[in-house]
Amino acid sequence: MDDIQELLEDFLVESFELIEQIDHDLVELESNPDDLELLNRIFRVAHTVKGSSSFLNFDTLTKLTHHMEDVLNKARHGELKITADVMDVVLKSVDMMKGLLVSIRDNGNDSSSGIDISQICPQLTAISEGQSPTSATPAPAATPEPAAADIPASAIPEDIDPNTLSEDQINAEIERLLKVRKAEDEARRAAKASGATPAASATAPAAAPDKPDTADKPAAATKPAGDGANAPAKASANASDQTIRVEVGRLDYLMNLVGELVLSKNRLLTIYNDVEERYDGEQFLEELNQVVSSLSLVTTDVQLAVMKTRMQPIAKVFNKFPRVVRDIGRDLNKQIDLIISGEETELDKSIVEEIGDPLTHIIRNSCDHGIEDPATRKAAGKPEKGTIELKAYNEGNHIVIEIIDDGKGIDAEAIRIKAVERGLISENEADTMSNKEIYSIIFRPGFSMAAKVTNISGRGVGMDVVKTNVEKLHGVIDIDSEIGKGTTLKLKIPLTLAIIQSLLVGTQEEIYAIPLANVNETVRVSVDNIYTIEGKNVLRLRDEVLSLVRLSDLFGVKQVLESGDQTYVVVISVAETKLGIIVDNLIGQEEIVIKSLGSYLANIDGIAGGTIRGDGRVTLIVDVGVIMDMAKEVKVDIKSSMSAEAIQKAKESPADYKVLVVDDSKMDRAIISKALAPTGITLIEATNGLEALNIIKSSEHAFDAVLIDIEMPKMDGYTLAGEIRKYSKYRNLPLIAVTSRTSKSDRLRGVEVGMTEYITKPYSAEYLENVVRKNIKLP
Repeated sequence: MDDIQELLEDFLVESFELIEQIDHDLVELESNPDDLELLNRIFRVAHTVKGSSSFLNFDTLTKLTHHMEDVLNKARHGELKITADVMDVVLKSVDMMKGLLVSIRDNGNDSSSGIDISQICPQLTAISEGQSPTSATPAPAATPEPAAADIPASAIPEDIDPNTLSEDQINAEIERLLKVRKAEDEARRAAKASGATPAASATAPAAAPDKPDTADKPAAATKPAGDGANAPAKASANASDQTIRVEVGRLDYLMNLVGELVLSKNRLLTIYNDVEERYDGEQFLEELNQVVSSLSLVTTDVQLAVMKTRMQPIAKVFNKFPRVVRDIGRDLNKQIDLIISGEETELDKSIVEEIGDPLTHIIRNSCDHGIEDPATRKAAGKPEKGTIELKAYNEGNHIVIEIIDDGKGIDAEAIRIKAVERGLISENEADTMSNKEIYSIIFRPGFSMAAKVTNISGRGVGMDVVKTNVEKLHGVIDIDSEIGKGTTLKLKIPLTLAIIQSLLVGTQEEIYAIPLANVNETVRVSVDNIYTIEGKNVLRLRDEVLSLVRLSDLFGVKQVLESGDQTYVVVISVAETKLGIIVDNLIGQEEIVIKSLGSYLANIDGIAGGTIRGDGRVTLIVDVGVIMDMAKEVKVDIKSSMSAEAIQKAKESPADYKVLVVDDSKMDRAIISKALAPTGITLIEATNGLEALNIIKSSEHAFDAVLIDIEMPKMDGYTLAGEIRKYSKYRNLPLIAVTSRTSKSDRLRGVEVGMTEYITKPYSAEYLENVVRKNIKLP
C-alpha cells in the first residue's frame, strides 16, 4: 500500500509539473501549427499522463488523454491542421484533465470528480477522423477492452537494438504493453470477484512495486541483455539523484530560523560595539572582531542560500496568461498577441503564489479596455493584431513586472470627469491633480470606466484588489499612459517578504523602521524653508515642491523633544508619488526581520509589522503606501507648532516660575521648600530620579530649573541629569545639584553629565535662594 501511495504521489507531482506548461504551448501551437518540436512536446505530456493513469487504473483520465493523444498524434504527422475550432476542443479537454487530476489529488480517484467526458471524447474522435467537432455525437456504448488473448504479439524481433527503432515503433510497442497490463488487471479483478485464484500472468503486474524484475518481463523481449541496454537507465538514475523534493513547511521553518539567526547577529554586533568602546585597545578585541565578522559573513551566506531554495521562476505564473489572452481574444473578437520575456526571473515562493491574481486582473483589463477591436485599430493606422508585452527583470533587491499594451491608452480627462460625478474628488482637486494622480483613481473601490458590465470587467472590483494585493506584498504599482499609444503598468515587488533593508529613524522618543526601498533621500533643512499652502505643509527641494508631514503627527506621538531650527526630512516614494517625512534624528541603516504583530495588533494603520533590533527592543515598521494616504488627513501647521514650542510663555508673577525638587529625603525637601518660600515660586516634588524623569517627560509642567540630589534610589542624580540632557528641549534647562558629596571627582562628574550648579551641604538658605533666582532669572 505504501508503494502504491508513493507511486500515486509521484504521478501527481509529475502530472501537475507537465500541465503547468501545456496551456502556454498549446496557444503557441495555434500560432505556429508547423512547429514539430512543440507538437512533440505537447504529445509527450498527453502520452505520459495517459500511460501513468492507465497503470494506476484511473479509467476516466486514461480515456480522455487517449483521445487527446490521437488528435495530437495526427497533428504531428501532418494529417491534421490545428485550427481555432480544433484548439477550442483541445483546450477544453486540457481543462478537464486538470480537473480530473485535482480530483485524484483530493479524493484518490477520478470517478467522483463530476466531470463528464462523454461529450468531449466524440468531439476529439471526430477531429482525429478529419470531421468537424460540432458534428460529433456521443458514442452509444463503450467498446470493451480486448482480452489479453486478443492482443497481438510484439512485431519487434527480440534481437533488434531499441536505439535503432523509430519513434512510431516505440510508441506502438508501449501501447501494446499497456493493453497487456490493462487486460491482466481486469482478469485479476474478475478472478477476485469469482473467488478464484488469478493466473500467474495476471498477478505479476500487481506485484510490480515489490518485484520490479517480474514487472519488467513483458519489456524484456524487446531489449537485448548487456550493459548497453542499461546505460540510459543508469544515466536517468544519476540525474534524479541530483534533486530531492522537500516539503514547503520545512523551508518555511528553516527561513524562520534564519530570521532568528539574523536577529542574533544584529544583537551580537550591538554588544561588540559596546564592548569595543568600553575596552578600547585591549588585545582580545581583535580576536573578537574576527569571530564577529566571520559569523556575520556566514550568516549572510546562509540567509542567501535559504532564500534561494525558496525561489521559483515567475514562469510558474506567466505560463497561464497565453491561454487567458487567447480565450479573451476569442470572446471579444479581438486579435491579441502576448509577448513574454524574463520568465526565468526568480522570486520567493510566497510572492509567486500571491502575485498571480493581481497580474490576471491587469492582463484582463488590458485585453478588454486597452486593446481595440481590429476595425478600430485599422482605422487608427495600427496593425489589426494588438500586442501585450509581459516582462520581468531584477532591480536591486526587487523584481519589476511590466505589462505594456499598444492599445488606446487611458483617457485622464474622462477619469477626471467621472470621478467628479461620482463625488470621489472635488472640481478644485480635479483641476490641480496631475495625470499620474488621476490614473491612481482607477484603484479606488467600485470605480470602473467600462460602458457596460460583462463577464470580463465593468464591475469595479478589479484594480482596487490589484492595489491591495500588491501593497500587501510591500510592493508599489505605477501607471503611465498615452492616448492612442498604449499603457504601461509597472509593479515593483521585493524578492522576499522575510528580511529587508531599512532606515531607522527617531521621532520624539520612538524609533521606526522605514523600508529602504521606498527611501529616495534624506536631507536636513531649516524650519524657515517650510511653508503652508492651502493648509498643506510643503518644502521646495531643488526644483520640486514636496508635501511634508511629521512622523509624530501621523502616529500621535506626544511632543516632548524640541525640534530646533533645523530638522531632518526623509523623502519617501511610492511609484512616482513622493512625500517628505519630518523626523527628529536618523539612526542608520539596518537589516531587519519582519515579524507579524499578531491578530490583536493587526490592521494598525500605517504599520506593516515589527522587528527586534540589536539592542533587544521592538521597533515598528512603517507601511509607506498607507502613510501616503494618512498624510492627506493631517492638518497640522508644522512651522507654527515648531515656533510655538520655542516661544516661552511670559511670566507675570513669581508663581509662574516652576522648579522641580528631586530628593529622596522628606526632611531635605522641606528644608529646600522653606529656603525658597520667600521667592514665591511654585515647587514640584519628586522622591527619586525615575519619578522626576517621568514628570518631566509628561510635559505637564514647564520647569524653569531642577534641584537634584545625587544619592537616590531607582535612579541617582548623575543618571537623571544625563537623561534630561538627551532632550534638545532641555539642553538649556538649569540643573542644580544639591548634595553632600564634596570631592573634586564628584564635582567633575556633575559637570560632565550637564549640571549647571553644584551646591554642597550644608548650605545657607540665602545662598540657595540666590542661586535659584540667578538661574531662573527671577527679578
